[in-house]
Amino acid sequence: MLENLKELMTEGKNERTKDLDQLSVREILQVMNDEDKKVPHAVEDVLDQVAEAVEIIVHSLENGGRLFYFGAGTSGRLGILDASECPPTFGTDPDLIQGVIAGGPSAMIRAVEGAEDSEELGEKDIGKHEVTAKDVVVGIAASGRTPYVIGALRTAQEIGARTISLSCNETALIDGGVDVSINVVVGPEVVTGSTRLKAGSAQKLVLNMLTTATMIRLGKVYGNLMVNVQATNQKLRERVKRIVMEVTGVTYAEAEHLAELAQGDAKAAILMKLTGSSRDEAMQLLRQTNGRIRDAIRLYG
Repeated sequence: MLENLKELMTEGKNERTKDLDQLSVREILQVMNDEDKKVPHAVEDVLDQVAEAVEIIVHSLENGGRLFYFGAGTSGRLGILDASECPPTFGTDPDLIQGVIAGGPSAMIRAVEGAEDSEELGEKDIGKHEVTAKDVVVGIAASGRTPYVIGALRTAQEIGARTISLSCNETALIDGGVDVSINVVVGPEVVTGSTRLKAGSAQKLVLNMLTTATMIRLGKVYGNLMVNVQATNQKLRERVKRIVMEVTGVTYAEAEHLAELAQGDAKAAILMKLTGSSRDEAMQLLRQTNGRIRDAIRLYG
């Protein structure tokens, strides 16, 4: 295992930072910033693969499937973070996009020793979350060799689910048998082997793309506005009003009234104003068009 780890770029020694402990704080930060600048360029190199993955996810979600992230440590936490932000941002059901971490929820806060080393645990978690052939499983591992993720992906493939791998090495064990492999090569870390740094940033950028592009394709964004936002607090209630104002050109007071009539649903409020429909009619239009505002407007006309 030691020899295998030494071959991984994510475990490699960064020659630019070999004297890191002798630098001033400002110099340390400059080196980190310079290294971080490499991350978006590395992501750009795999945009074709990310696009393939999005198409798979969109097709699955349009046909009754769900999206699962499986990972350990930082990778698992990033998956849970991305999944947990989809309901408030895009109004999705919490079950639609789920993050699963080796060791269970407690591993979000404190490392669960040995959890990532078990392929069997990955296999069991696929069963525990009742993954089906309709679903998509994304296995996340900076090293590309985490046994837990390998077990989860292999079991998902046996079930018939679509699978995607996300790693930060040019070749990865988790790539085996997947529909799409996304390998974001960011190079050795500032602190050798600390993949919460550049690798973590790269993974976060890719996960942002997977869910955001998917939600846009599913009609949960109008223009660049998050029209499916759930008005669950004061800030989000104000955002709904601003969205209605932006799309329809109404005053704040009218947007507030429309939002109230629409029971906080920005899409319904927009349709009510643009088509003159009632809330019930607007909701019916949205059901008929799978929530796509532009299609609902055309259908009403």
